[in-house]
Amino acid sequence: MSATKRIVVFGGNGFLGSRICRAAVARDWDVTSVSRSGAPRWETVTSSPTPPSWSHKVAWERGDIFRPAQWTSLLHGADYVVHTLGILLEADYKGVISGRESPFSGLAKAFSPAKGAHSRNPLERVRDEGAAEPGVEPPTSPAQLTYEMMNRDSAILLAKEAAKEGVKAFGFVSAAAGAPVLPSRYITTKREAEAVVAREFPEMRGVFFRPPFMYDQSRAATMALAALATAGSAVNGLTRGVLGGFFGAVATKPLKADLVADAVVEALADETVKGPVEMPQLKELAHRAWRKTML
Repeated sequence: MSATKRIVVFGGNGFLGSRICRAAVARDWDVTSVSRSGAPRWETVTSSPTPPSWSHKVAWERGDIFRPAQWTSLLHGADYVVHTLGILLEADYKGVISGRESPFSGLAKAFSPAKGAHSRNPLERVRDEGAAEPGVEPPTSPAQLTYEMMNRDSAILLAKEAAKEGVKAFGFVSAAAGAPVLPSRYITTKREAEAVVAREFPEMRGVFFRPPFMYDQSRAATMALAALATAGSAVNGLTRGVLGGFFGAVATKPLKADLVADAVVEALADETVKGPVEMPQLKELAHRAWRKTML
């Protein structure tokens, strides 16, 4: 009998992260989630405020991704580490939703150029500045969160610590493409993270998931956006992909979040899966995982 696999999911209390935890629990893996707030507020990630039965098998730990001392010990003995963190807008998105901040100010921040040291990845800063360890000064307010910090630097810092611990595989939730309402830096910072992790930590199998827009019935807003994306995908198909470059992710058919989560866990378990995982392979991996549940 094989030893129990151990997975640590950063951002495991989020929309996709919680579903990755669920899929890993279904395989009887030892599952740890790391996030700033610990366990999820279940009404924000599912259709019920009541914790599901599988959630009691997850260790819901607290830790700030930019403060490694808070979580490096949790990587000891891990087989897989997954990074699901990221931001769509460089703004206090909770403030936007609650009305405390205008969506227009969020877009203005997003389209502004990167500033200061946050425009360079932390490993480059170590080499150029002679520091002993890479690091990013933790943000003191949501307004300081940038694409470079959340979509790229946090992934690089986590990958570095995972490699030091001898983790077998590092999963990074990237993205299929940009979208017309988001600046190019949203996707370029994701791609930069992929490139740096693959180059700097070749001894660790890097798996870079590139899902399109994800939806679930528990989040009404995602269903409406999924319908829009599905329509965009149909139009793109009729025009033979002519609009794909302009519409980005909106021209790609969305996927159910549970399907993506199943694909992530299946890919980590398969030692032959490495590098970018695009939509067709995500669907194939999820189908393979589903077949295993039917045996």
